Amino acid sequence: MNIQAGPPPANNSSNSIHSGYCLARLPDGGYSIRDLEVGETFHPVIGPEAEAQALYVSQLGIPSRIQGANTEFVVWDIGLGAAANAIAVIRAARNCSVTLRILSFDRTLEPLKFGIENADRLGYFHGLEPHIHALIKERRASFIHGKLSVEWEALLGDFPSLLQRDAAEFWPKPHAILHDAYSPMRNPAMWTLPLFERINRLLSPERGCALATYSRSTMLRVTLLCAGFFVGAGHATGQKEETTIAANTPALVATPLGRRWLMRARRSSSAQPLEKPVYRQQRLSEEMWDKLLRHPQFQGL
Repeated sequence: MNIQAGPPPANNSSNSIHSGYCLARLPDGGYSIRDLEVGETFHPVIGPEAEAQALYVSQLGIPSRIQGANTEFVVWDIGLGAAANAIAVIRAARNCSVTLRILSFDRTLEPLKFGIENADRLGYFHGLEPHIHALIKERRASFIHGKLSVEWEALLGDFPSLLQRDAAEFWPKPHAILHDAYSPMRNPAMWTLPLFERINRLLSPERGCALATYSRSTMLRVTLLCAGFFVGAGHATGQKEETTIAANTPALVATPLGRRWLMRARRSSSAQPLEKPVYRQQRLSEEMWDKLLRHPQFQGL
């Protein structure tokens, strides 16, 4: 965590505060990184390793799904940040004799630079430091970790803009997506209906792909459903009783949202998807309600 649409922050200084980032002490005594400009902490409460493991590795069934891949497993890491999520996936798959291809997206490498400068306190970089330095310098890194072959690329820029370019059609199609953007209130451009519709269109219809994210908001879940995903309740993490998982096939959603959630969405004062990158709260329009009712996930309920 975390990615933000828009230009990178100005570069402003030292080790403890570098390019607008600082270390944040967590309740368990560990450390994470805080973005001083945005005012949000990466992986708050339980820290980078524990959150990445619960939210992405376990929830997306990473080890078993990678082991079942024929030759290559592709991950879109949307919100490279200081690389905790991607590193958790790499470590979880170390005993898999396949290629793990990671496309990490972010507007800047500054939090990753800050993270590696403070690797001792953050803890999760151990043994992978040379590859992180290569990723920072070359925007790509190729290495072997255990039995796993890793091909890791960093794509920098405003993610919604990158997504609209013709080149996006040629990105490797993902098996898993780690969506770790700043919150909709802080960064609405990363949570709009057009953005998730575009992501869905870029997926391979022959390849099951699951997306996990930390939010459980009704607005997000309506957005994902209206973008064409199947959507379910995700694992608890930290102080969140639920997160969200979505996929292009119902087989990858263990606990799909049902009629009870649908009725709650109908009553919610904050359910209408964001059409533009401007945060607001609004009840479902009749058009969106009808679209939800027609979704295959709710047929026969």
